[in-house]
Amino acid sequence: MSIGHTLLGLLESGPRHGYDLKRAFDERFGHDRPLHYGQVYSTMSRLLKHGLVEVDGVESGSGPERKRYAITEAGITDVTTWLAEPEKPEPYLQSMLYTKVVLALLTGRSAEAVLDTQRAEHLRLMRALTERKRSGDLADQLICDHALFHLEADLRWLEVTAARLDRLAAEVTA
Repeated sequence: MSIGHTLLGLLESGPRHGYDLKRAFDERFGHDRPLHYGQVYSTMSRLLKHGLVEVDGVESGSGPERKRYAITEAGITDVTTWLAEPEKPEPYLQSMLYTKVVLALLTGRSAEAVLDTQRAEHLRLMRALTERKRSGDLADQLICDHALFHLEADLRWLEVTAARLDRLAAEVTA
């Protein structure tokens, strides 16, 4: 996820302080990985340097000065461009799991055990995500669906690989 673009998008609804940006980000996107305040302020500093935001006001109080940031026309253009670009699909052509299966075969260990352990972990995570989906709001449901669909594809790969283990063992040990 592009933190900078996400913060710019949040600023399109109006100027905000860094604290407000962090809270809005965490509410909408940070369920599993909330932003650190330092990350918000370093990102805002970079966006300011590149002319994508401007300081809309400074408030002083008992603590440090609070800057209120506003998105610039260049920032709006940048978000528009970013939203129009497709995300690169991640094909996982060299996965760690494949490496473990091959190494198990090469070292005389049980590749079936590697696959079974991974299958159990996938199923555990799928149960947890399904429970989260049941009790979550629409955003949580959509995020969980995305993860569940990827896990289902991984499970299909585990099954196909298990069915081809004898052939794979013959090839890697030849």
